[in-house]
Amino acid sequence: MPNKNNFEETFRKLRAIFKPYEKKMVVVQDTNSAYMLNTRHMMTNKQPLYFGGVRLGKAYVSFYLMSVYVSAAEVKGMSPELKKRMQGKSCFNFKTVDEELFRELAALTKAGALLFNDEKFIESLRKMQTARQKK
Repeated sequence: MPNKNNFEETFRKLRAIFKPYEKKMVVVQDTNSAYMLNTRHMMTNKQPLYFGGVRLGKAYVSFYLMSVYVSAAEVKGMSPELKKRMQGKSCFNFKTVDEELFRELAALTKAGALLFNDEKFIESLRKMQTARQKK
């Protein structure tokens, strides 16, 4: 069973990936076990667009990155090793620090921040959200 210190270190290193984006976004939660970052974009449901976060759980530490969910291009370029860590469409689970995969996540996060800063892309997300709401 992974020890608690591994999880805490893993959480800290994953949370650090989001730190460079805090000034242009909104930190919604920042505790020893949960971190959430929203963009400043409001969606059609009057909610801010979620960018990503980290959660320290009992079985693993989860890293969430919404740009992976909405951009097939980001997933396509992902290494097989990182894809193995994927749970669902935007979540990656870790039990220990993996510097190589964390560097890849940092690059994906940077690409996601650029994507989520593109007004045309955000508008396309709003249109998709509106279309889903009408169904």
